Amino acid sequence: MSRFFRQAGDSDSDSSESEDELMSSGEDEAPSKPTTTAAKPAMSRFLRTAGSDSSDSSDSEESESESDGSDKEDLSDESSDEEDRGPIRILSAVDKRLKEMEGTSKAMDNAMKINDWLTTSTEFDKLVRLIQRQHNLSEPVPSHFIKTLINLETTIANTLQKEKEAKKKMNASNAKALTAMKQKIKKSMKEYESDIKKYQQDPETFEREYQASISQAAPQPAAVVRAPIAEGGAPVDDFTTVGRGGKSVQYTPEQIFKHLQAVQEARGKKNTDRVEQIRILETLLEIAVTPYQRIRVLLALISSRFDYNSSVSTHMPVELWLAAQREVDQLVSIVASDPNYSVQEITDDYDESVERSPATEGGVVRIRGSIISFVDRLDDEFTRSLQNIDPHGTEYVDRLKDEKVLYCTICRAQAFYEKTSQGGPLGRVIMRRLEHIYSKPDPVVQALESAAEASDVKSTMTLSKEASTTALVHSLCVHLYKSGDTLLRTRAMLSHIYHHALHNDFYTARDMLLMSHLQESIHSADVATQILYNRTVVQLGLCAFRSGLIKEAQSILQDIFTTQRVKELLAQGVHQQRFQTMTPEQEKAEKQRQLPFHMHINTELLEAAFLVSSMLVEIPLLASIDSEDLKRKTISKPFRRLLDFADRQVFTGPPESTRDHIMQASKALQDGEWEKCRDLIQSIKIWSLMPEAATVKEMLGKRIQEQGLRTYLFTYAPHYSSLSLSLLSRTFSLPLRTVSSIVSKMIWSEELSASLDQSDGVVVFQRIELSRAQQLSQTLSDKLATLVEQNEKALDAKTGGPGGWGERADGGKNEKRNEQAQERRGRGERTRGLRGGLRGRGARFSQGLGNQMLGQAELTAQ
Repeated sequence: MSRFFRQAGDSDSDSSESEDELMSSGEDEAPSKPTTTAAKPAMSRFLRTAGSDSSDSSDSEESESESDGSDKEDLSDESSDEEDRGPIRILSAVDKRLKEMEGTSKAMDNAMKINDWLTTSTEFDKLVRLIQRQHNLSEPVPSHFIKTLINLETTIANTLQKEKEAKKKMNASNAKALTAMKQKIKKSMKEYESDIKKYQQDPETFEREYQASISQAAPQPAAVVRAPIAEGGAPVDDFTTVGRGGKSVQYTPEQIFKHLQAVQEARGKKNTDRVEQIRILETLLEIAVTPYQRIRVLLALISSRFDYNSSVSTHMPVELWLAAQREVDQLVSIVASDPNYSVQEITDDYDESVERSPATEGGVVRIRGSIISFVDRLDDEFTRSLQNIDPHGTEYVDRLKDEKVLYCTICRAQAFYEKTSQGGPLGRVIMRRLEHIYSKPDPVVQALESAAEASDVKSTMTLSKEASTTALVHSLCVHLYKSGDTLLRTRAMLSHIYHHALHNDFYTARDMLLMSHLQESIHSADVATQILYNRTVVQLGLCAFRSGLIKEAQSILQDIFTTQRVKELLAQGVHQQRFQTMTPEQEKAEKQRQLPFHMHINTELLEAAFLVSSMLVEIPLLASIDSEDLKRKTISKPFRRLLDFADRQVFTGPPESTRDHIMQASKALQDGEWEKCRDLIQSIKIWSLMPEAATVKEMLGKRIQEQGLRTYLFTYAPHYSSLSLSLLSRTFSLPLRTVSSIVSKMIWSEELSASLDQSDGVVVFQRIELSRAQQLSQTLSDKLATLVEQNEKALDAKTGGPGGWGERADGGKNEKRNEQAQERRGRGERTRGLRGGLRGRGARFSQGLGNQMLGQAELTAQ
């Protein structure tokens, strides 16, 4: 039994059962003769079936009498069978593609036999993609593909004819696929018309040519190319460029346009090797001899460098960007030095495969291209790289140094367009130049301008001619104002206002903004222009703050801080809403519009300026009113919210953040502790980021003294009959002249009911004690005014708006209704005037209705 092979999956019980069966069969029959030659294949098959079960091994009765010698002979027969099968063939890449195409064609034939046009259309699309890959690899069109196109056209025509005659139509999806296949095959037949004609004329010749081209294109073993040795023993640099299929490729000036056409045809295709394309164009640039050839190659080379990085979410590699920048400079130098050649966006059609010169063209050679598009792309890629680099590392600083060469390129392009008098591109390139200098301090602008003036191509607008950065920005903006482009004019105006505000020229910047009326139409502008508008308004507010114009700064900055989206509106961060999530597309768009870090306006400094301005405006106002209803009417809601939160705190520790300093300073100012308020405000570290930090701190100390005096007078005037001006001067460390001026302004604006006695140097307070009847009259007037307002609102809602009576066209009734509405409004105004007059301390009761009511109340009291 040991002569029998046990199988890998058999158990002991199975093998024992098979042994019993073999034993019983051997007792009944005589031993068989030795195996013959005819039995050997059966035995070899038994040996090769390692996966068969035990029952198969027990079926052969001849195996009982096998000897060891016959086993060895069977093994030798198995090895000889394996040798007869031959070695395994490894398919090349070309053979694999051909086999895949043949399999696709076969699947299409099977689908057409059962009238399945959905599958046929899918497989045909796959086949077309495979053929397109053949084109990209410079391989010829297979003959079986041409044969498949011919068969498809015939089959589709027959199927359409049968479908017209058939009573039972095919289903809608299959019919739609058949119609689509008709269009596809029509397009393919037209595309491969020349190959189809060759195949129809002589199929055998077409097949032989295809096989010959395939054999030539087959990959050959790599050969070692050795440089020839000169007589002196040094190698001679004499190498040959080898292309696909081992064919040598020669780059000569005569073949430049042919290679350019091949590169342009491969541009944008999926399997195009962009690195190889750039290398070919660099080689063509080296061998170009005429200006026309160099211009054509440079236009293609710069475009290929920009196409290298197809993803818009990442930035262009710095090395490629620098190479593109140098090539743009080279292109501008060529067209600027030779006026016979001009690169323009719109030109007449011309043959791109022949050499052109001023002699053949009879004048200026106009070449289709766009230098301003290259400049725009360079600038955009520079911005995108700064957006994707960590701003807190050295790499960001190193990348920022490249702005100097970019600015020189922009100035070169401006000089070229000034020379050729191209108005449209000139306005765009001037706007690019303006965007690089309008928000920068003077030393940075001077460094950029000095580098630009050192170039060989210079613009007519330079810093040396204009004598100052303000004059340079002014000349650039004036040119854009005259350009006629609305968008450029708007952006130039905002940049000009920003520059004036940056240089603390508040009144000029404010007047320009008001006269431009941009605040009325900015909502319809694009996102980038709206961001520039927000930045300009914020810079104007900072300018007012630095200039000591506290009320103006507070009113300007209040609009943007009320939205609570400061970073988003300034494009310095993404606003995260609590219950909303952004889609990937929205997040991507938000990141693309973010400004580089070096252009950010410090939001903490901005918030400090706004809160300090609000403190100096709000605290005296809170002290001047004694009614809770009026206290609810705030000027700055963000500041009042923070102040209320600070008042609710049980324990207040030492200030840590900027907000803590300002809130504790506000409470100190309310209590009359102006020195403590001044110390807290001046100890804020963020003021050091301002260029005039010492001047700003001194200005804030003076404003706190003045507003502290105002707050003191509002708070304690009811408790004094008179106050000495000298005492106020010593208390608030202010000159006597300044104290007199402040008190006089308060009396003149009726904020303070008092008179100034300059002979004695005192302030005499005047107060009117209201009787019980007068207090009741004041309460009654307030209620009457409230009732009138409610009636007016109800009537306006019923008639459809505040002008409801006058807007309805009811003939002669309109005039009467208008008179009634005006009379009603007049009564409301008189009542509101009475209420306001009675509320103030020292108010004069001189109005007609008020005098009547007070007179009646006094008679009743008597």
